[in-house]
Amino acid sequence: MARNDERAEVALLLRRLGVELDAVGQRFADLHGLGRTDVRAIVAIMDAARAGEPLTAGGLGAAVSLSSASVTALVDRLERAGHVHRVRDPADRRRVVLEMSDAATAAGAAFFGGLQREILAAMEGFSDADLAVVRRFLTEVTEVVVAHHQHS
Repeated sequence: MARNDERAEVALLLRRLGVELDAVGQRFADLHGLGRTDVRAIVAIMDAARAGEPLTAGGLGAAVSLSSASVTALVDRLERAGHVHRVRDPADRRRVVLEMSDAATAAGAAFFGGLQREILAAMEGFSDADLAVVRRFLTEVTEVVVAHHQHS
């Protein structure tokens, strides 16, 4: 297969993966009465927590491309549903950050835990060097997609 054909095939596989992951996310949203933006917000809050960078409402707005008023309505809705909490930042008590509730974290683990285990098992046949290339590739492609989304 020619080099451009290989690249086109990888791009098509990425598209298919995106569609399948979106379908899984939509099933989770449907089960929990969430909208697409709600799920994106929850993922942004979890990713920030995992990175050790608590997310403010303003940071959430930037992460999911929403206005301040829309973010307030989103966080109010997620808080009423018991998915997130507003808490004072322990490092700066003037700042309010968003945290996932234990119930929301447990629901995510119950729904996505099996998929996570299966993905990890699928990686077993790859060396650390292989995974480093995959990580670099996915990071760079994600950056391209994010930039495209922000400028489209």
